[in-house]
Amino acid sequence: MSLDLPLVVVRGGGDIATGVIHRLHKAGFPVVVLELPEPRVVRLPVSAAEAVYSGRHVVEGIVFEKIAQDRVRNAVLSKRWVPVLVDPEAVSLSELRPSVLVDARLRKRNLDSNTEMAPLVVGLGPGFVAGENCHAVVETKRGHTLGRVIWRLGEAAAIDTGVPEPVAGFAAERVLHSPCDGVLYSKAKIGDLLRAGEFIATIHNQSVAAPFSGMLRGLIHDGVTVTANEKIGDLDPRSVYNHCFTISDKALAIGGAVLEAVFYWLQE
Repeated sequence: MSLDLPLVVVRGGGDIATGVIHRLHKAGFPVVVLELPEPRVVRLPVSAAEAVYSGRHVVEGIVFEKIAQDRVRNAVLSKRWVPVLVDPEAVSLSELRPSVLVDARLRKRNLDSNTEMAPLVVGLGPGFVAGENCHAVVETKRGHTLGRVIWRLGEAAAIDTGVPEPVAGFAAERVLHSPCDGVLYSKAKIGDLLRAGEFIATIHNQSVAAPFSGMLRGLIHDGVTVTANEKIGDLDPRSVYNHCFTISDKALAIGGAVLEAVFYWLQE
């Protein structure tokens, strides 16, 4: 059975966004991804955003290709792969006219999506309020409410605490931050097993070292200019190689929630 499913535009191509895209694409929805010229993504192997740097990237069988705006319409019609468009301001929406817009950038503040951008706008995580800057909110915080869809007017996702979720007893220390402004040059690659103190990258002659022994699960693209205290990487104490190169349980749970929201809206 062939379903004529509407176009979905996803703002952001990070690992959580890619979990959403994976669910939508597998369900048959045509999807377009909008990204920055230099995506600030750390889990690049499992992110659509990598296509901005490499031109073409495959995540769990889904092909992402960077394209120019004048090619996007034909790419959408093919449905064989997912186009990635550099369009941080979402100016292409006027041409694409999607039925659904998903803001998966996880910006948490200073949000610029709104309910006028598409008939259905779904916002992921903190900062989104149902009926104000989106129609539906998906909870992104791990715990009992992860993946719940919020439709009630005025309700929002859980407030961002600024504290990373603990993994094997490590919380804030597992997230790597830039010590200063400058260009990042990597000394390690994603999937490397590191000992405490081993160098991961240098930024403006300052070194970033592993705070504990673990596997490098994420690192921002080599050669990108970063700012002081910006998130640049992720060290995983569980040291499971496969976790570095597959979509996470959290991303797939959030993707399932977006899929639920879209089908619910289509029925209504």
